[in-house]
Parts: sequence; structure tokens; C-alpha cells
Amino acid sequence: MGDGVRLLVVEDERVLADAIATGLRREAHAVDVAYDGAGALERTSVNAYDVVVLDRDLPKVHGDDVCRTLVGARYPARILMLTAAGELDDKVEGLSIGADDYLAKPFAFAELIARVRALGRRAALPLPPVLERSGLALDPGRREVLREGRAVDLTRKEFAVLEVLLRAEGAVVSSEQLLEKAWDEHIDPFTNVVRVTMMTLRKKLGEPQVIETVPGVGYRL
Repeated sequence: MGDGVRLLVVEDERVLADAIATGLRREAHAVDVAYDGAGALERTSVNAYDVVVLDRDLPKVHGDDVCRTLVGARYPARILMLTAAGELDDKVEGLSIGADDYLAKPFAFAELIARVRALGRRAALPLPPVLERSGLALDPGRREVLREGRAVDLTRKEFAVLEVLLRAEGAVVSSEQLLEKAWDEHIDPFTNVVRVTMMTLRKKLGEPQVIETVPGVGYRL
């Protein structure tokens, strides 16, 4: 699972929730956190997540009910249930209400990462092997970018921003959309991080410039 994938961690044990989120962010994923079922439903109502890591025994709204609600609404995210109830019957029940995977506590973080990556691949929309436009070629699988055949070395965020622009196929992408796809809800909406990242990206891509600024609207490739 590469940049541009967004996750929601729903866990009422705050220390554990924050530890999971921190670990996932170190893997370059955009991660939001909810500490109860009501918060999970609120966030999924306004944000598009690719994977939801969902504790089962949640306050306010039980994790099972959160899962049923998301599945009933055909919410596109893949759901990984993370819970202390690890008996076979518990797993069968969790999967039967719509979860895509089930991981019992305690767990190895490496296994959580592997399962999240697998679910992220299943959640992703089919994409061409290589995204091409305006002399650029971006390979999401190999994390490679070429400009007229010349290799371009990009940071994770620069790569994510360029990928979002290429996927837009010439449509204008706003700064808010770039923040949502390449960062997460903890980023300051008034930050200049998009502008700074765009400046370094343009410099690395070289002349002639291929990323157009649409004043007051956003960016277009």
C-alpha cells in the first residue's frame, strides 16, 4: 500500500490507538483516529478511507454495529477487526457481519502492518501499471518516476502529490484535495506544506514546467 492511502484506527484504549496510528504513519500512511464507535461513524461520514482498523468492544456504538452500518451503506473501505475476542466463533461472527479480516489481541505489529497492506491492495481501484502524461511516467508499484526517460528522485510526499495529479487526468486538484490524499486530518488546513512541496516537486521535474497553477482553484498537470 503506497502513499495516498488513508486509514482510520478505531480503538477506545487511547495509548494503543495512538501507538498503532504512530506506527502506521511511520509506514507513510495517512492515519486518523477515533476512540469510540460514534466518532468512527462521524469520520467515515465525511472522509473516504481505504482501510478501517476497528476494535470490536467500543463505547457509545459497538464495533459490530459500526461494521454493520458501513457494510450496509456500501462504504468502500476494507475492515480489519482488532479485538481481544480471539476464539474461532468470535472470528466467524466478526467475518459474518462484514469484516474483511480479523486480528486478535495481543498481536505482533508486523502482522498488523502486513494485513493492512493486503487490505489496502484489495481496496485500491485498478490502475494502469504506469501512469503517463506530459512526458512523465510514474510507476506506483516500483515507486519510480521518469521525465522524458530521466529518473527523478522524489520524497514520499512529492511522489504522492504527483500521483494524485496524474490520476486526475488533467482535472484541477485543489490544495484541500491534496492535503486529504497525501496527508491526514492532523495537518493544519492553513499550512503552506502543499505550496512548498509543489515548489520542490517542480524543481525536481525540471523545465519546461508541466504542473500548472490555476489561481484560486488548485493545480493541474
